[in-house]
Amino acid sequence: MARFCLLAAALWFLACPISRAQEPGPQDGGHEIQVWAAGGHSIFGGIGLTSVFDAGVRYGWILTGPHCPSFLRGRFEYAVDGVPLFVVAQPLNTTYGLSFDPLVLKWNFERHGRFSPYAELSGGALFTNHNVPSYTNTVNFTPSAAIGTHILGAKYNWSVEARYLHISNAGLADPNPGLNTLQVRVGIGRFWPTPH
Repeated sequence: MARFCLLAAALWFLACPISRAQEPGPQDGGHEIQVWAAGGHSIFGGIGLTSVFDAGVRYGWILTGPHCPSFLRGRFEYAVDGVPLFVVAQPLNTTYGLSFDPLVLKWNFERHGRFSPYAELSGGALFTNHNVPSYTNTVNFTPSAAIGTHILGAKYNWSVEARYLHISNAGLADPNPGLNTLQVRVGIGRFWPTPH
């Protein structure tokens, strides 16, 4: 009986590192899902007096393990954003639309305690019920850049970021003055590893 207890204790001790939960945050081969909302106002370099609010969902794939030296060290993630709610409040009218970002390139820096900072470039298309900006086109493109951080919890995480969003028809219509906005975006989501 003593040998059985000793063997059971040894197996339990060896199995503990395998069954221990992984730390939250981006992991090699893992995935991210997130629901987010953003809002901001127009800035220099395009049409003014315009506000933008959008909300959507993200699905991401963490494609690499840690790379780069020192403070640049992190993991590369590819993601897509579906944006079923896009509101543009411009001087002539308020416009509603939807957007899809098939190209989201995200660099998840190494975590520091509960914080997992990141930088991101993305792009997609926006379809609206009125011209954006006014007198231009209902189809636009939406390149953007963002910096932010995930605030990691045991299961879910929050994200907070500053995002530069450019809206332009890329010459599909004339004129093409464009719209530049600076947004604050907040999300709640989850990272999970691929089962081995």
